[in-house]
This record gives sequence, C-alpha cells and structure tokens, in this order.
Amino acid sequence: MSAVDTRHSFALFISAAAALFSLFAALSFGAAEISLQDVLNSFLLSNDASFNTRIIYELRMPRTLLAFLAGSGLAIAGLILQTVTRNPLADPYLFGISSGASFGVVLLMALSGISAGFMLSAAALLGSLLAMSLLILIAGRQQSAQVESMLLAGVALSFLFSAFTSLLLYWSDPQAVAAILFWTLGSFARAQWATLWLPLLVIALCTFLMLSFRRQLNAMLLGDESAITLGVRVQRFRILMLVLSSLITAVLVAMCGGIGFVGLMVPHIVRFFISQGSITGLLVTSLVGGTFMVWVDVLSRSLLKNQELPVGVITAAIGSVFFLSLLFFRKSKV
Repeated sequence: MSAVDTRHSFALFISAAAALFSLFAALSFGAAEISLQDVLNSFLLSNDASFNTRIIYELRMPRTLLAFLAGSGLAIAGLILQTVTRNPLADPYLFGISSGASFGVVLLMALSGISAGFMLSAAALLGSLLAMSLLILIAGRQQSAQVESMLLAGVALSFLFSAFTSLLLYWSDPQAVAAILFWTLGSFARAQWATLWLPLLVIALCTFLMLSFRRQLNAMLLGDESAITLGVRVQRFRILMLVLSSLITAVLVAMCGGIGFVGLMVPHIVRFFISQGSITGLLVTSLVGGTFMVWVDVLSRSLLKNQELPVGVITAAIGSVFFLSLLFFRKSKV
C-alpha cells in the first residue's frame, strides 16, 4: 500500500469514527439534561421505557440523523458543482439552487397552506430546476468564460429568488409569516422517522451515481477540451450533474429550509487532506459534512437557553467568514 493510500485510509477511518461519535454524543444535548451514560443505557437496555429513552428515540435521534443527512447531502452537492464547473467557490446556495428551491416551497405554502408532505419536495424540486435552467440559459452559451459567468449568474439568481421569497412573505398571512420565516432560515425541528427515508434515498442514489461517473468527473477537472478528448460529452454530463445537485438540494430544502455555505466549506476542508478525484475523497466529504451539521444543530440548541437558533444563521455566519478567507488567500497568491 502506497503512502497516498495509507493517508486516504487513515482519513476515512478518522472521519467515520468522528461521525459515529458525533451521532452518539449529540443525543445528550437538548432542553432536558441527559448524560452520555443515559444515552448508552438507552441503546444497551432494549426494554428501557423511561422518559429519557422516549426523548432520545422519538425526538433527538430523528433530528440528529436528519442533520447528518443534510450536511452530507449539501457537501456532496457542493462537490458536484465545484467539480463540473471547476470553480472552488461553487455552492448550491451561491448558484441560486437553494434560493430557487426555497422560493418554490414558500410559494406553495403561501398559496395552499401546505406545510409538510411530498408536495413540499416537489415544489422545491421545481424551484431548483427553474433556477438551474435559468443558470444554464444565461451562462451555458458562453464557452470561453463559462465558469466565471455561471458563478456571477448564480449569485444574481440567488438574490432574485430571495427577493421573490421576501415578497411572498410580505403578502402572506401575518400569523403564517413567523413560521415560514423560521423555516426559510433552516431548522431540523420538524424531523420525523416517517420522512427520513426520502433524503436518505436521494443522497444514497446521487452518491452512487457520482461513484459510477468518477472517471468523467476526474476528466472534468482537466478542463472541457481535455474531457472531450477523453470521450466525455461535457455539456450533457454537466447538465446531468447539475440536475443531481438540484435534486439533493431540493429535498433537503423542503425538509430543513435554506442552509447555505456547507457545500462551499466542506469540500475545501477535505481537499486539504485528500485528492479531489478519489473515491475516498467523496466518502470523507460526505462524512465530514454530516458531522459538521450535527454539531451546528447542537450549537443551535445550546447557545440560548430555552430557545433555538435557526441553523442557517449559524452556517451563514461561519460560511461568510470562510468565504472571505478564501477570497483573501486567493488574492494573496496572485
């Protein structure tokens, strides 16, 4: 085994261990004080029907798992975008995909009053596909400067859909505005066992497809001309990857609201330790993204007593600092 393979295996082991520990430790945080020993007992004692056990299994566990799935899915979506656009600043939030999905959900909630169910995911998917279609229409024809134009167009679309969302909130029933506004900022409070299958299925399917197309993804890192030389249909493949990214983002936005910058930060962090084109890199990115989001959720429930902060506020605060740091270091290298 080479030194690179050893480093990759070690990184995968560490990230998997950190993910398992985080999923277990996060169950002890919340309004009700539950120690790690009580959490352990709830797993070991199958006949334990105590109040703490009910809190862990019915409230905290589905929420923690949803947080892990959200972080994992957004990290993978960001990795897809950064790979097919060869832009290290690509992110579902910056590309307008997340804002488009949020607009679709808020539009459905404002017009019909639906606040849960499959219709929200469908509305989010339509909104994200609309944003993606506009992105391709605006920037897809400019082959010479496609990477830069896609990022600029994505930022513009993000502001556009955010403006439409704010307008819908202004026209909505004042009693529903508070709930919709809190949802748009991101929250895992609505996590339920019955709905976890959808993000799990979508993320697992998209991860499998990424692993299946890893040769094409590696070719895209070399540039469009090199990828075409290697037999990759660049435009068709890029649209396919954008659809996968939109699908992941839409499902997660429908369940968790708008959560930004995770897809920007996590692939960058992983790229410091593991090469981008490896299978291990994809798996580690998924695990690190899930672990990061689990602790963000813990932070949102722990910063203020008897009050929960929106998850999107915390990720936006961390992500904006990370984004500015990237721009500063990129400028200093020029």
